[in-house]
Amino acid sequence: MAKGTEEASTDTSTGTDTGPYSCGLDAAVDVVGGKWKPVVLWALHDAGTLRFGQLRRGVPGITEKMLIQTLRELESDGIVHREIYREVPPRVEYSLTELGVALNAALEPLGVWGDTHMEEILRAKGRAAA
Repeated sequence: MAKGTEEASTDTSTGTDTGPYSCGLDAAVDVVGGKWKPVVLWALHDAGTLRFGQLRRGVPGITEKMLIQTLRELESDGIVHREIYREVPPRVEYSLTELGVALNAALEPLGVWGDTHMEEILRAKGRAAA
């Protein structure tokens, strides 16, 4: 079930209302899904608090529009904190919330898996493209 649907689900093992998600993995993939979200999360994890320009330089290939959209979605999901400083010129900084730090910890094994199997993945994708 996709995020934003009106139907609620119930976890049959616990009786807990799971909202629009069918399981925990569904909820996690909704929060971290997409090409740029994990990369932005990792950049914030590595560097800590960053300003927009620093974050854009730290995520090669992302457009300004896509970075803005990604940060808004992550902020809306409670993963990224946006701090606005009322000074001239205005300054905005981004950092991970506790939820974001926990999500990055969950993604670390996935990153290790990707590093371990990267050559095999590239070979398989090369065969598929041929």
